[in-house]
Amino acid sequence: MVVWTDFERATIQDVFSKIDAEAIGHQALSRCLVVYPWTQRYFAKFGNLYNAAAISGNPKVAAHGLTVVRGLEKAAKNLDNIKATLAELSVLHSEKLHVDPDNFKLLADCITIVVAASLGSCFTAEVQGALQKFLAVVVSALGKQYH
Repeated sequence: MVVWTDFERATIQDVFSKIDAEAIGHQALSRCLVVYPWTQRYFAKFGNLYNAAAISGNPKVAAHGLTVVRGLEKAAKNLDNIKATLAELSVLHSEKLHVDPDNFKLLADCITIVVAASLGSCFTAEVQGALQKFLAVVVSALGKQYH
């Protein structure tokens, strides 16, 4: 079980209240697909992912990025029960989609970068620590089905 401080709880809620979910999701998933091109194999049905411009202009990438952030928002609202909250997604990604669980960490890193750029000077070391702790718990929860 994860122990959250009051600061971490407040910070995680604050981050999700300040970001544009659609923009953050699109930018983070686009970044992941460009920087880690092997992750593209899970998105074969998305069409043209041949270069950075095609990826960033792909509406399916944008839509899935929003889905990812909506899932994070759901987890943020259920901090004391993230594993149960994301259990269905863990099963989906492991048993149906066969996503390598290491890719969740790569996407979490991209999310951190995009959120940092979005929040600017509000993204302090303390905010980063809280967000990265949250994302690490999410990554662990999504990987639960693999263990």
